[in-house]
Amino acid sequence: MSNKRHIYLQTIEIEEAIHKVKHVLQPSQLVQKEMVPTHDAVRRITAAPIWAKYSSPTFHSAAMDGVAVKADKTFQAREGSPVYLKKEQDYIEVNTGNPLPEGMDAVIMIENIVQVDDDTIAIEQPAFPWQHVRRIGEDIVATELLLPQNHELSPYDIGALLSAGIWDVEVWEKVKILIIPTGDEVLDFRLRPKPKAGQVVDSNSQVLASMAKSWGCDVQTIAPVPDDVNKLEAAVDQALNSSAHVVVIGAGSSAGSKDFTRQIMERFGQVLVHGIKAMPGKPSLLGEARGKLLVGAPGYPVSAVICFEQLLKPIVHWLGRKVLSEPEKIEVELTRRVPSKLGVREFLRLSIGRVGDKYVATPLARGAGMITTLTKAQGMTIIEEKKEGLEEGAIVPAVLLRNKKELDQVLVAVGSHDNTLDLLANELMGLSQPIRLSSTHVGSMGGLMAVKKGSTHLAGIHLFDPETGDYNFPFIDKYIPGLEFKLINLAIRHQGLIVAKGNPKNIKGIDDLTRKDVRLINRQRGAGTRILLDHHLKTAGISPNQVNGYDKEEFTHMAVAVNVLSGAADCGLGIYAAAKALGLDFVPLAKERYDLLIPDFVMQDEKVQAVLEFLNNDAFKNKILALGGYEVDLTGQEMKPSGQRLD
Repeated sequence: MSNKRHIYLQTIEIEEAIHKVKHVLQPSQLVQKEMVPTHDAVRRITAAPIWAKYSSPTFHSAAMDGVAVKADKTFQAREGSPVYLKKEQDYIEVNTGNPLPEGMDAVIMIENIVQVDDDTIAIEQPAFPWQHVRRIGEDIVATELLLPQNHELSPYDIGALLSAGIWDVEVWEKVKILIIPTGDEVLDFRLRPKPKAGQVVDSNSQVLASMAKSWGCDVQTIAPVPDDVNKLEAAVDQALNSSAHVVVIGAGSSAGSKDFTRQIMERFGQVLVHGIKAMPGKPSLLGEARGKLLVGAPGYPVSAVICFEQLLKPIVHWLGRKVLSEPEKIEVELTRRVPSKLGVREFLRLSIGRVGDKYVATPLARGAGMITTLTKAQGMTIIEEKKEGLEEGAIVPAVLLRNKKELDQVLVAVGSHDNTLDLLANELMGLSQPIRLSSTHVGSMGGLMAVKKGSTHLAGIHLFDPETGDYNFPFIDKYIPGLEFKLINLAIRHQGLIVAKGNPKNIKGIDDLTRKDVRLINRQRGAGTRILLDHHLKTAGISPNQVNGYDKEEFTHMAVAVNVLSGAADCGLGIYAAAKALGLDFVPLAKERYDLLIPDFVMQDEKVQAVLEFLNNDAFKNKILALGGYEVDLTGQEMKPSGQRLD
């Protein structure tokens, strides 16, 4: 086989891709029947109708504690004119569940009996036939249909089956999936490796395996197979000869010179689908070999997840005769605009929380390789093929990825990034009623706009105004006039140039940014750090055009630090804590206030109050100090205009 690059077949709709697979596979031949003990059969799917062997109950029984009687001997009883009954002759004492004594056809509750003496009782109300009696077959009658075929067994069904004398049930096999991770650069996580440059730890296979297990599948994964056609062919051949119904080849589904999945599929069987009209997930491959389903999952984690969620999940449920439940949906308001390509269905992960009486959703990063968008998301929306994106403030449906009740425990923070927010997020999750901090990093100006629209509980901001020498208030007054709010200090932090360890280029200050051998990594427009950099450049008489890398942007301090660590940049303006975290050096430039802008309408929200309690907690302040590059003299205090200048 040559190592040429491959061209996608014409991309098709997801629904058409699933239809193609269903047209080729034969579920009744692929997934077989098996017998399992009834008590181990919960959530399994019946493969045949189940008929009751026993009735339930199998005898007439007392449904109450009291006495068993013959009803017609009680008909004369009236209030004030009791009927007297003799023990063993007219009544027999019974407890709930006891067989009904022969000759008796009713039970009188003990509460309605007056004990006259040891052998005599009086009753003032008549009993009617079969009163408080569970009759034979009242629940289940022997030989009746208990459960039909293709029924998912609930915990309650297990009880009914055992009551009816069904000790074993015939069910469909669990769908068996075997996952083959591939790639020369992919390391087996079981060996606990330390990746070098160009290497990654195999995590995709475990994400996909965990997803499939949650659908009730039996899943097996093997060690990564290198990008060698012969070795991959041998692994697929072995997988197809195993008991697996579905064989997943991880990565190699795209168009690179080492993407062999399609070739392998064609060697063993047929390619049904190569490319879907979706983003992420476009390179997904579906095929058939030896009557089994072959899946080529993209290498990027988010693409692979979309392949599994949108393609494999419905197919697996169909193979296993399981009903695919509809996920819960809610209406959410987007906090920012999201462009999209025409002709492609885009799956967009969202961070969702309730602010006031509405749910607000912030789109998460869209890179197919960013697995953290999966861990941070509470929901997902779809941008359909005919749309070029979604506008800021748009109300859109979102599929929930977490329980709806959890959204009420999400604290929404939109604004500038700071490492103390990560610290706060961890502390909030340690509360007896955990609070999940959803922090979206769109810069201080983005935080102001989110507050203006009522789309966040709080915004982290650090906007310096050179004219007044004050922080934040001039910008609030300008962009959100009339806002009722509190501005609470989180910390004073040290900003400066993050440089490589040992500062090999001897960068001493802003003037060095004009050097041709110095490459800057900048923050995004609207970020307070970007505004601070612009202020220092202006003060030094330096034009942005003189700075190599001024137009290269990142969204967090840690991302800036990683660029310096990796050598992609020589320096970047950021906080000392980010430099310290990665063992980098730091050239200090300024101190600044990092405040939390909290609108009054959410001030009494219990989640906001929990934050304020932490900010006034000495133990939490000490944790901030331990990060390095912070001062906590003002932490937890309400700021006032021009009241806390930093010299």
